[in-house]
Amino acid sequence: MGAILTLVEPVVVINKLGTSFFDMALTQTVYNQSLKATAGNSDRAQALSSRFILIQSVLSSVAAMLSIIPLSRMADRHGPKVFLVASQMGSVLGMFTLVIFMYCEVPLEFLYLGSLLHGLSGGGPMFWAGVAALASLSSEQGKRTLKLNIVDFCFGVAGVVGGLLSGYLYQMGPSVLLLTAILVSVVALLYSVFALTDSRRSLSEISIGMLMSAMMLFILGMVGAENVLQLYLLKPPLSWDSIWAGYGRAATSAMYLSSFIGVLGLFKVLGDTALTLLGIVSNCTEMAIMAFTVESWVYFLVMTCPQAIQCVDE
Repeated sequence: MGAILTLVEPVVVINKLGTSFFDMALTQTVYNQSLKATAGNSDRAQALSSRFILIQSVLSSVAAMLSIIPLSRMADRHGPKVFLVASQMGSVLGMFTLVIFMYCEVPLEFLYLGSLLHGLSGGGPMFWAGVAALASLSSEQGKRTLKLNIVDFCFGVAGVVGGLLSGYLYQMGPSVLLLTAILVSVVALLYSVFALTDSRRSLSEISIGMLMSAMMLFILGMVGAENVLQLYLLKPPLSWDSIWAGYGRAATSAMYLSSFIGVLGLFKVLGDTALTLLGIVSNCTEMAIMAFTVESWVYFLVMTCPQAIQCVDE
């Protein structure tokens, strides 16, 4: 049991479940609020929601840049687990801003505070920098790519499960979904604090800065685009409800499962650079096709087709 509790994969799975639930609650809340503000005009509501999501992503990423130096120095003394603990604390605090928004009469812009809190604690870039660091330190040099791919596979499985469940939980009530997200995220935080162990090997600030920059670009380009895409699915011609939106998020996470198969077959043939370029091309192609999607089956076809090495792309 002790060996199991030293793995980084469980915290990735639990954290992804929590963020999947929260992302669904946030997207639905922002879109419904935008519909009210635009008197039910779906096109204007999508534009308003998309602008909000993009500003939120930029705020979180810019704030994360400010945390690189202080958190890197803390990690140098206490190990890369600091990245996971700090970022998850900010994530939980950010989730509570949505709770306040739901139960108090505050403007939608109040949710920007949650993005700032999440970003100042390191945000997604710092979380994944910590995951990558711990996974790398626990693997041999020649098997590092495979180890990171296994982590991404676990992330994909959790995303599929979280996506499928989030739609049904939202049907039970937005507050049920949000409180479940907070509870699961707190469990992930407690696991990181008390169960996860790490190496105290020092990490150079240059390496951490480069890793953080790569994660930031990925989140702005890929995750930001996915959040805007979810808003497109809620309006005509698709007009998905929360159940279908959950299926869509599950299909998006299924990319990580197919990329796992791709890496297993290609990581010995191609180098990391070639795999990364292949992942970038596949993601860009996918997003281009999504821009012209007017049928649900096209969305699921594109999302579930084997995606080339997205995990190395991260």
